[in-house]
Amino acid sequence: MTYTEASMDALRQAGDELADATVAALFERGEVGTFNTLMRYVSTVGAPLPDGLPDVAREYLRATSAPPSWVDWGEMEKARLFFIDNNVHISTALSFVSMPACYVVPRVAKLLSATHGLKYPSKRMAETGQFTVYLMQPGAFEAGSRFIPAAQKVRLLHASIRHHLKRENRWDTDALGTPICQEDMIGGQMFFSLLVLDSLHRLGIHMSTDGAEAYYYAWRVVGAMLGVDQDAVPTTLDDARRFLDLYMVRHMGPSEEGAQLTRQLIDLYEEVVPGTFFDPIVSALIRHLVGDTCADWLQVPRTPWDTVVKAVPHLLGVLETIEDRSPLGAWALDRLGHLTTILELSSLTRGRVMHYAIPEQLRKDYGIPGTVPRTHRWTPPAATVSQ
Repeated sequence: MTYTEASMDALRQAGDELADATVAALFERGEVGTFNTLMRYVSTVGAPLPDGLPDVAREYLRATSAPPSWVDWGEMEKARLFFIDNNVHISTALSFVSMPACYVVPRVAKLLSATHGLKYPSKRMAETGQFTVYLMQPGAFEAGSRFIPAAQKVRLLHASIRHHLKRENRWDTDALGTPICQEDMIGGQMFFSLLVLDSLHRLGIHMSTDGAEAYYYAWRVVGAMLGVDQDAVPTTLDDARRFLDLYMVRHMGPSEEGAQLTRQLIDLYEEVVPGTFFDPIVSALIRHLVGDTCADWLQVPRTPWDTVVKAVPHLLGVLETIEDRSPLGAWALDRLGHLTTILELSSLTRGRVMHYAIPEQLRKDYGIPGTVPRTHRWTPPAATVSQ
């Protein structure tokens, strides 16, 4: 697949027709409040839709109630096992790489600062963590699971943000493109898939090629369910590298919003880390994983821990070797990773289920006044040179 400046520009102008039309109709008919109230009762697959749900919402939910027909369930099971095997490392990468990567794209940072209240930085992290855990549960697409309703609501949330920013003239579409456009949605898909795999490699985590490809595949399925145009999405990791390299070269850079969001993220995780002695490890880990250039753009402080963190891959490499060679060691480390991930998510959510609702306006709340064998380990696709 070939990506050019022209093809990326076209993606920059496109939104999500189905979700955008649904949200526009809900606002036009004054049914957003009713929708939000009733949708709190729709949280699992197979649950009957409540009486009184607006017809346009009912049609949307039926149209988006199943995964795409092309899903390979064998690959999805490989992805789930990969997640179980690496859950704590994946959580670390999502927190310390994927989120800062969003912030290093100025227009994405501008959008996030305008729609995800800076006073509540844990909200976005909690929603992301919970969403990922839902995805990687057994039977994520079967009756009783929470993933599909969460995806349906997130898709409408994105559409509502586009609706508000355009209607209230708070977004320069000519200069910035459509808010939460297809280019940025695909870029986000790369941040949560390929960039996570890059980070695991950088940390010294042992991954099989099958496991890495399955994890990337799972996020292609997620993207399809979130309204990302799959005709434009890279289908292989090599194509994903080409897209991500061009996307970042086109858009990454410093911004006031990016630095502020990063500071909020660092403060959040320093609160999670017990005591204060280890607080600097948060900044050091971000800097190690995103690199000095991006870290400087995001104003990530330098600390004495910057050198110490470079030893982390060696320590993890020892643990990974134990896991590879000992079934008991693998079980113990998997359980420790699971408990660590649950503890982190519980800290962010305060033990609550995160509800995704359509904001009726962008108020102050939104910031506006069994594992695969790991022999033949996976190596990330090499960086490409943009044409």
